[in-house]
Amino acid sequence: MTTAYLAADGFADQLTEELRRAGVPESLCHGRLILCEGPPVAAAWAANTWHDCVELPVASIGGAARSLRAIQRNWAMYAPVHHRRAALIEQRLPHVSAKPIAFPAAVPAAPLGSWTLLAPDRLLASARCNSPFANGEVAFIEDRTGPPNRAYLKLWEALVRLGFWPQPGERCLDLGASPGGWTWVLAQLGAEVLAVDKAPLAPRVAAMPGVTWRGESAFALAPESVGPIDWLFSDIVCYPARLLRLVDRWRASGLVRTFVCTIKFQGATDHETAAGFAAIPGARVLHLHHNKHELTFLLEGR
Repeated sequence: MTTAYLAADGFADQLTEELRRAGVPESLCHGRLILCEGPPVAAAWAANTWHDCVELPVASIGGAARSLRAIQRNWAMYAPVHHRRAALIEQRLPHVSAKPIAFPAAVPAAPLGSWTLLAPDRLLASARCNSPFANGEVAFIEDRTGPPNRAYLKLWEALVRLGFWPQPGERCLDLGASPGGWTWVLAQLGAEVLAVDKAPLAPRVAAMPGVTWRGESAFALAPESVGPIDWLFSDIVCYPARLLRLVDRWRASGLVRTFVCTIKFQGATDHETAAGFAAIPGARVLHLHHNKHELTFLLEGR
């Protein structure tokens, strides 16, 4: 059994180290794609994981396309080498739309396989992949006037990946909210938002219906002073271990239904703490297309 892990762009070293720590044997690298023997393991730094990969001979452009179409309809190409030949094969395959999506939106439901040319006469394909988006990359129809910064894009992506989002009237806590990119998203959805940060929100965000600002430290905030909430959000710049302690405190309170938090790395990647987040029952830890040197922690409680 061959599993392939496509590293998030710029983070191949993080994925390689993550796989090493998971006990995955040394593997073959093909651009950002890491081919490994054995069943898949959870890999936060993989933009996409290819399951049950198969090698197919490429006798001709048309023959390669026919082989892929015989497996299923929809395919995404990854071509770090042999670009021209791969593009010619792609032209013979059914078109898969990569148009930016409008938030909020459900993820595409149709199965999307992935393939690459290992050599001009040798193709690697997987009909079953973790990501519903080509190479794990999702693009949105952006709002360039409303939000105060571009942080809103990773929250949009996190909620799309989660598969649901705050509904009108639900209570949301946005920790480290300033200048308000995530608060803007939540208020746009009609949620009631308590935004906590020593720094103020951008005035246009603070004026949105349902938004309340508290000028306090997110780490000093007592859960009992907030009460039950449907969602806890955090995009705080802090060391991962400190965020993990904060999440543990709110989990222990029993007051939070769903968590969405950014794990930000300052300097070296803290793989041990990332693994600590992933070990929480029911948690998902992943690198979003809109993440930088950071991961996103999702814990569903609905």
